[in-house]
Amino acid sequence: KQWYQRRVAITAGMVMCASAPEKVEILDPPAGSKPGDKVTVEGFSGTPDQQLNPKKKVFEGIQPDFLVSPEGHALYKGVQWKINDQVITAPSMRGCGIK
Repeated sequence: KQWYQRRVAITAGMVMCASAPEKVEILDPPAGSKPGDKVTVEGFSGTPDQQLNPKKKVFEGIQPDFLVSPEGHALYKGVQWKINDQVITAPSMRGCGIK
């Protein structure tokens, strides 16, 4: 029973990391941001699905388009990720994927 209670824990966010075979680092939110702030990407709807069907593997379908730019900015399809109009960045990694 204890396993089941942990298994169905509700989560409200994800930790996103810049990722390369030799290194992984957590992305930096802008100064002053706090847990629960909405991440936006210009040109993409901010309306989340009510519930994701794990069999459809939605995240796995869009994740290849998550990248870190040569300037260190988090991107989705070439557009910056932002919180409160400030860019989310990778501390030191450049030109890699985000997982």
